[in-house]
Amino acid sequence: MAFVRLIVFGLFAMTVLYWMIALYSRSVRRERLEKEYDADNAGNIDHAARDAYVETGMTAYNNSLRPKLIGLVYILPTVAVIVTVYLVNTN
Repeated sequence: MAFVRLIVFGLFAMTVLYWMIALYSRSVRRERLEKEYDADNAGNIDHAARDAYVETGMTAYNNSLRPKLIGLVYILPTVAVIVTVYLVNTN
């Protein structure tokens, strides 16, 4: 029963951590795109063009490798627990 609790609470904790990292990463990327647009177009205040630029950049971000690497939040701790359980039980 304790192992089931470990799995349930572990998955819950990893899910919370995943969403925190994913939201932070997206917000940092969005802010960088906004600053990049503002630096390139200092005199031009076209909000529609800025929003289109940011959305295009966010679409490219969503298709990149970085959001997929955030999924390692699930894989690495799971592998670490499995290896630890295996090493403890074999020795």
